Amino acid sequence: MSPRRLRLELKPSPLLATAIVALHASAAACVLVALPGVHGSLIGAALLALGALAAWSRALLRSSSSVRALELEGPALTVTLASGAAWRAEVGPRRYVGRWVVTLALRGPVRRTVLVTRDMLGAESFRSLRVWALWGRLPAVAVKQLPA
Repeated sequence: MSPRRLRLELKPSPLLATAIVALHASAAACVLVALPGVHGSLIGAALLALGALAAWSRALLRSSSSVRALELEGPALTVTLASGAAWRAEVGPRRYVGRWVVTLALRGPVRRTVLVTRDMLGAESFRSLRVWALWGRLPAVAVKQLPA
């Protein structure tokens, strides 16, 4: 029996982008309180710019290095970037699977952590990703096929 294959196309997450920028703005405000003056303002502006760049590439998926698709096949994972580059990655043991977010630490040719929020995928696709992240394989039976 060959393993099933599922391609997950990620959508931008405005909610995650807002959270990233808001947290960086909070950090900038803390710097301004702790270090008033020109130096604090420069560090605060740098933190805010860093937050905007992180939101642009990680949450809004606008950078050419943003992960745009994940292809799951058995325990294997293929990552596709916005630039069109793709590679097969091994998922490390460090991962988090929750109700709203899944993080996968990738090993292989490129080491990075992929964060997928619930609003980046449809409900069934996110559920399939959660099951795959926990067990290393896709569900064998669709929910609609289960008896009531």
